[in-house]
Amino acid sequence: MVLNGIDNIDDYEAWFAHKRLGLITSVSGTDSRLVSTIDILRSKFTLAALFSPEHGIRGNVDAGGDVDAYVDPYTQIPVYSLYRKDSKRLTKEMLEAVDTLVYDIQDLGVRYYTFISTMYYAMQECERCQKEMIILDRINPLGDRVEGNLIQESFQSFVGAYPLCMRYGLTAGELAEMIYQEQQFRFPLKVLPVKGWKRKSLFSDTERVWVMPSLGIPRFETALLYPGTCLFEGTNLSEGRGTSAPFELIGAPYADGYKLARHMNHKNLPGAVFSPAYFTPFSSKYRGEACEGVHIHITDKDAFCSVTAGLSLLFAFRECYPRDFSFLPPCKEGERSMIELLFGNGSILEEGVQEEKLLSEFEADSRRFYERKSEFHLY
Repeated sequence: MVLNGIDNIDDYEAWFAHKRLGLITSVSGTDSRLVSTIDILRSKFTLAALFSPEHGIRGNVDAGGDVDAYVDPYTQIPVYSLYRKDSKRLTKEMLEAVDTLVYDIQDLGVRYYTFISTMYYAMQECERCQKEMIILDRINPLGDRVEGNLIQESFQSFVGAYPLCMRYGLTAGELAEMIYQEQQFRFPLKVLPVKGWKRKSLFSDTERVWVMPSLGIPRFETALLYPGTCLFEGTNLSEGRGTSAPFELIGAPYADGYKLARHMNHKNLPGAVFSPAYFTPFSSKYRGEACEGVHIHITDKDAFCSVTAGLSLLFAFRECYPRDFSFLPPCKEGERSMIELLFGNGSILEEGVQEEKLLSEFEADSRRFYERKSEFHLY
């Protein structure tokens, strides 16, 4: 049986006893019986505060939606927002309310999934205040594989806060150890480990129940696609939000689903097949408009390379619809566009950029990052 950190908490009670605990968590913070980490900690110890990342501690806030401070109606514990319009960080006053900060969220192992940015920012504030932090580790659902490029420093943001590849092959605890050592932090950090997990195993190999870490990732297959298809959030294409298959359906009103599916299947990408898709989003881009595009089906989870598939599909749309396809402009003048922040550099916007050149750069970055990350493997 694969056990996450919260499942092993009884073996580490001394870490938590007689302390005011503050918990950073979300809806995915549960044990193997799907009991909330909130309920487990408050039944055993003193849970003084809850800290909410993007999507809220109950997972009920849409992507990008501001999270407010409030008192949790189920526990009467104060909830402080780490996804405010003006800041994504803990304040000194928030940290003064607790002795130890605990982090327990199921990550995807993808650079632009913002829970790890929240963890990194929390580590920075713990260093500033010399506050203890405990990571309740969880398996990486995407296993050990690394894909994509390294983000450039000048392109770092909340959707890419640390120099990682798009798919980075570490657990949250391992990533915390990497950050801690590379940044030469000195605050007290502890990682409560996973048991029974083999790092090359995908989530589908564990027999655990999938809990949606956010509304946009309803299934494990969605998570496996996300490293590549999240890139479409920086384009004028629908990435499937507002449908029953977000990040699996990609399209737009100007596309021809039959033509695109045939085009993509001719590429013979490993582990995937593409079928024509016809959908009308009920929210997000093209709300209420009929769209055509493709549905990506994973036929071999081990062979499938999400970033390669996502980039290849992006170039297919550019090639087939050069007059209609576009990248979204920056939200404010002078800022980076979303595709640059997701991509981690500006190369995708360069005139005449070639898919093969980018994939070659991805491979080189991935190889170097795998060597770098191996030093921090706990499993």
